[in-house]
Amino acid sequence: MAAAGAGPGAGVEALAASVLDFVSGQQDGRGAEVAAGVKDGRWTVLQLVEALGFCLENTDPRMRGRGIQLLSQVLLQCYSLLQEKEVLHLVLFYESRLQDHHLVIPSVLQGLRALSMCEVLSPGLAVSVLKAIFQEVHVQSLMQLDRHTVYSIITNFMSTREEELKGLGADFTFGFIQVMDGEKDPRNLLVAFQIVRDLIAKDYSLGPFVEELFEVTSCYFPVDFTPPPNDPHGIQREDLILSLRAVLASTPQFAEFLLPLLIEKLDSELQSAKLDSLQTLTACCAIYGQKELQEFLPSLWSSLRREVFQTASEKIEAECLAALHALSACLSRSVLSSDSEDLLDSFLSSILQDCRHHLCEPDMKLVWPSAKLLQAAAGASLRTYHRITRSVLPLLLEQYTKHTQSSQRRTILEMLLGFLELQQKWGHVEEDESTLLSLQDPVCSVVFSALTDPSVQLQLVGIKALTVLGSLQGFLSSSGLELVVDHLIRLALHEEDSQSSEAAMEAAGSLAPTYPEVFSGRMVPRLEEELQSEREESYHNHRSLQQRCLQALAAVSTHTSIVRDTVPVLLQHLQKVQKGTEARNTEDMVSVCQSLHRVALQCQQDVEGCWYFHQTVVPCLLAMAVQAAMQESTHTLPGKALLEEEVLAAMIPVISAATTHLSPELAAQSVSHVVPLFLNGEVSFLPQNSFPCSFQPFGVAIPQQEWLLRELLALSCSCNCPFTATTAAKCFAGLVNKHPAGQQLDEILQLAVNRMEPGLAEGPHRTQALTLLLWVTKALVLRYHPLSSCLTDKLLGLLGDTELGPTAADGFSLLMAESPDVLHKGCHADVRIMFRQRFFTDNVPKLVQGFHGAGPDVKANYLKGLSHVLNHLPKPVLVTELPTLLSLLLEALSCSDRVVQLSTLSCLHPLLLEAPQIMSLHVDTLVTKFLNLTSSPTMAVRIAALRCAHALTSLPTTVLLPYKGRVIRALAKPLDDKKRLVRKEAVAARGEWFLLGSPGR
Repeated sequence: MAAAGAGPGAGVEALAASVLDFVSGQQDGRGAEVAAGVKDGRWTVLQLVEALGFCLENTDPRMRGRGIQLLSQVLLQCYSLLQEKEVLHLVLFYESRLQDHHLVIPSVLQGLRALSMCEVLSPGLAVSVLKAIFQEVHVQSLMQLDRHTVYSIITNFMSTREEELKGLGADFTFGFIQVMDGEKDPRNLLVAFQIVRDLIAKDYSLGPFVEELFEVTSCYFPVDFTPPPNDPHGIQREDLILSLRAVLASTPQFAEFLLPLLIEKLDSELQSAKLDSLQTLTACCAIYGQKELQEFLPSLWSSLRREVFQTASEKIEAECLAALHALSACLSRSVLSSDSEDLLDSFLSSILQDCRHHLCEPDMKLVWPSAKLLQAAAGASLRTYHRITRSVLPLLLEQYTKHTQSSQRRTILEMLLGFLELQQKWGHVEEDESTLLSLQDPVCSVVFSALTDPSVQLQLVGIKALTVLGSLQGFLSSSGLELVVDHLIRLALHEEDSQSSEAAMEAAGSLAPTYPEVFSGRMVPRLEEELQSEREESYHNHRSLQQRCLQALAAVSTHTSIVRDTVPVLLQHLQKVQKGTEARNTEDMVSVCQSLHRVALQCQQDVEGCWYFHQTVVPCLLAMAVQAAMQESTHTLPGKALLEEEVLAAMIPVISAATTHLSPELAAQSVSHVVPLFLNGEVSFLPQNSFPCSFQPFGVAIPQQEWLLRELLALSCSCNCPFTATTAAKCFAGLVNKHPAGQQLDEILQLAVNRMEPGLAEGPHRTQALTLLLWVTKALVLRYHPLSSCLTDKLLGLLGDTELGPTAADGFSLLMAESPDVLHKGCHADVRIMFRQRFFTDNVPKLVQGFHGAGPDVKANYLKGLSHVLNHLPKPVLVTELPTLLSLLLEALSCSDRVVQLSTLSCLHPLLLEAPQIMSLHVDTLVTKFLNLTSSPTMAVRIAALRCAHALTSLPTTVLLPYKGRVIRALAKPLDDKKRLVRKEAVAARGEWFLLGSPGR
């Protein structure tokens, strides 16, 4: 190639040499060199054509084919450099070659594909090329790739030369039909289906070829395609189904041909064909009108009704109901001219005629299928809803009164509930034609009677119905609303069954935002009265009632105005309990805190409610805690419950939930009070500010706020109370995680390391030092801080410690898991994306190396740490690393530590489902290990092992068959396990192994 720069003659000679090398079949790589030369201007396309002259005129078709192949290869890379005249001459040349030997045609088509992408293509050339292809090429006799090239040429021209192609009229459609007819390759079909969709969507003329176009596509319906194993193209059956459906449902012009086909497939025995037909029908209803449907409605209704009445498949039933809904909606949309038949009314009459009478049958066999069909049609439009409920609702109310058994009444009320829920779609109950409004009294009577029935199941349906009625604006009268609230109070507080009680509370919470005045004025005072009552009854009953009052106050706090009423009641009760001396006070205070926590969570999305809760509740809780701490120092007994860890732990989520959704301005205002309280004992912002002496949390007054981190650090390392030390470590970690990088952070971290190291080495506070190490490491791992790797190494070193090793191993779970109270996104922690993957990459090799070098007494610690890391790793990442880790995981199953066994089993279970090929290589070991562990003394391990044995059946059948008999015999033993949950898993696993290798599995 060096000679190419010597002059034009030398350049052409180099080109000729490269061409000769290529066409003689000696060096295919010359094609890329020639293309590069044309691209950078060393040669022109004209020079290339001239250099190819000898082989383009050769009598041997193979030689001609190689010449055109080289030219096409160059054009595919250089088509954007061509001039308009060059394109014209090349198109004419390639068109003439379409009549050449069949060996030449593939290369000719590649050249035309390159030219179809040229912007400088002269008008008329696109039509000329397509006419030549339609006339000269029998496309379906070509190889798959060459057929794909033809579809690409058509697609390119349709996207750039639309008006020209439309000038061909229906001839273009006919030409394409001939090209596509008989296509079988799924890759080509996806492109061909898209072309058909474009023909229709872009309004190309179909002329007299509508039926032919339908036939050439509908012959693939329903799609019967299973991708080959390890298919590199990734085309799934669902891709073809959706693509074909988009074609069939793209135009009403196909309706007269498609609807009979759908009815035929619906009546077949093949489940997949039924499903596809139903989904296609639903899609078609979006564009059809009553003109297209009219002739086929009776047959469609007959098929849908039969499938719902007789099918054993929930999926087919659901699709039938969706199709009926779509049909009803389609007819509702159709504009009716004055002289046309009201198809919707006659269609709904057919549905009512065939379904209504089943609602009255004594055996109630077809009640549910009929109700579902009626509801599917009723939900299509307000018009269909009125038409059907006018006929059905009075009948259901009559049947409810007629039947006396609770189970029958429950069925009828559930059907009534279904129709009530449909009314919610249209919101406000309109007075003019609402059947529901005209039946207000009997509907309420039926629902209220269900609420007083002894059957809990009927009560639960009644509560759902009550919630729906309450959500319908304008339906309930003021007296009706008061009655609703009274029923909810009774059920919430006094109904024996907890299901009804909880459901009533949920219903109150759901309705309260719609009627805040009613719930504030009627329900809250009643709950407060019950909470404060001191009537004589058993301790258990009194306590149960108080618990329910607390839960109900929280449940109904779903509107800011109600929160302003309930929060003072809850705080007043908390203060009352705090002053008591009974042993049960701890439990009672935890209950109040749990209710406050629920209120805080419900307030989080409301700015006003969130701030009210925060400024009312947080200072009160802090004041009570300070008061209790000071009473302890003065040896006063009342309020001791608030010093219990259980109560303090219950207060933490209340304050956290009240704080995490504050605006930055309000949060700053809050912090400006809380930190001085902690550091300096500044209590002026606390309510009931009358403390027996000055509050000094650390024994001395600390004037500077920057000392906060140092004091937390001191508490976490040296406090004798583990709860306090752990909480201080969490606070320290939370602040460090969000602290801006720089010298101040580096200094405090160095101070932490200096504190931890001697604490970890020896002394009475080793556990506290380890807890601090874990939380600080997590804080830094989340934000990718450089010191995190140093701290992680310290943790890895502790796995070899006989005293701290097991706790350090469990600490890897803390590092990887979501934290519920600190260091999560909800409390604004700095959490970097993919921190788990990074931790895995940095530390798993160290864990593996440590395991191999560890003594037998601490090996389990490394396995436990590893299994915690793997359990929290995203499964796609784990699958890619599986080959290198699997042998170690299998070794972990032999470990006697039940935590290691459980973690490893929970890690292996999803891998059996997601990486069957890799797991198959170790099937012998897996079978042995899982079966051994089904006899573990730990129930959780037995259950996990049985689940893994079950999951083994997802491996290739040929791999598993040699083990079938052995596994079935081994799984007979856990069938008699004393624990029901173990027996349940054993039955499921053994059943799958029995079916292994059966036909159709």
